Amino acid sequence: MSDEVPPKIDPPAAEKPLIEYPIVYAFKVMGKLEHGFAEYIRAKFSRLMGSEVSRDSIAENVSKQGHYVSLTVSVYLLSEEQRRAIYADIHVDKRIVYYL
Repeated sequence: MSDEVPPKIDPPAAEKPLIEYPIVYAFKVMGKLEHGFAEYIRAKFSRLMGSEVSRDSIAENVSKQGHYVSLTVSVYLLSEEQRRAIYADIHVDKRIVYYL
């Protein structure tokens, strides 16, 4: 029997995490252009993050025909679990028509 230690092999790229935390992550949330939608989303993310999300952390883009609004919400995430919890919450929200 040999006492040699086998060489350490790095895991394949497929096993490495796609996102390294902590990270500033941008969520895209789309909904109908209606009064208070952006504030509703800001309050939702503040609740989900457990801290205030500033208005400066949200970029707004209105569709050409003015029916929809796209919000990019940038937040500081600590883990994959936190990211998944946010997606799970916005997935069931009836005011959000699409998200990325």
